Amino acid sequence: MSAAVVLHEARSALRVAGLRAGLLVRDLATGEEIGLEPDAVFPSASLVKVPLAVATLERIERGELDGATQLRVGPVEVGAPGPPGISRFRHPATIAIDDLLYLAVAISDGVAADALFELTPPDRVRAELARLGIEGIAVRHLVCDLTDTPAERFTEDEVHLAHVLARSAGTGGRGHAVAQLDVTRANSGSARAHVDLLQALWSPSAIAPAVARRVRDLLGANLHRQRLTPDFSTDASRWSSKTGTLLNLRHEVGVVEHADGQRFAVAALSESRVAAVHQPGAEAVLAQVARQLRDVLRGG
Repeated sequence: MSAAVVLHEARSALRVAGLRAGLLVRDLATGEEIGLEPDAVFPSASLVKVPLAVATLERIERGELDGATQLRVGPVEVGAPGPPGISRFRHPATIAIDDLLYLAVAISDGVAADALFELTPPDRVRAELARLGIEGIAVRHLVCDLTDTPAERFTEDEVHLAHVLARSAGTGGRGHAVAQLDVTRANSGSARAHVDLLQALWSPSAIAPAVARRVRDLLGANLHRQRLTPDFSTDASRWSSKTGTLLNLRHEVGVVEHADGQRFAVAALSESRVAAVHQPGAEAVLAQVARQLRDVLRGG
């Protein structure tokens, strides 16, 4: 099918799935790309952990931090069991900076990420991105801020009401009554900005080679495999990625490396208009659309 037909069908599929999405796929060898609303800005959710890892590792590379330094973390007081990671610990733990990086990126541990943010606060992460020439990704707040949403104020039977608010309380200028969904206040970025970051990690750039290699390894160890992985990971390809999920946001950015040497950076950022916590059908559609865009560039 032609690119125009694929894009038309992609828009239709996303609309039926109740998704607004910004997608971009780029051939890392040729720079050729295809996308839908690639410059639309979305709140980043846990995608912010990738620039945090880059900034932390750049400081380690310069000798400002030592990856072997042990930090005391946890336990964290939360009203309900948190996501996998340190938030579920019952006792304090001593963890090295290098291992906090693994926890923050591979299992998306927010407590580990905030321990790293204590060393390199958002303003310093922004400064590192600027030094590296990476534009379009705003880092403004800690990950713990993502756990203070209306969803935490409802019972399990009422949590869908938080998704109703997420769906309906936005403004035409991408503002939102929920601070974490307001792109002027939240950590944020576009599909294009995240693809640019991925390209800088997979191709020669201002990022130190050892840093880029370590971040690639962390993304390759991602344990969250429910979103784009089913459409990009095969016996003949390697998929390295980071997901981001918050209320009605469902994101994933990554690079697929094929056995024939072709490599494609993929960014799929989305927000749902459906007031439901679990939407596996929407996640499947997002992955299928991203793969179809990749197929256009791959030639089949």
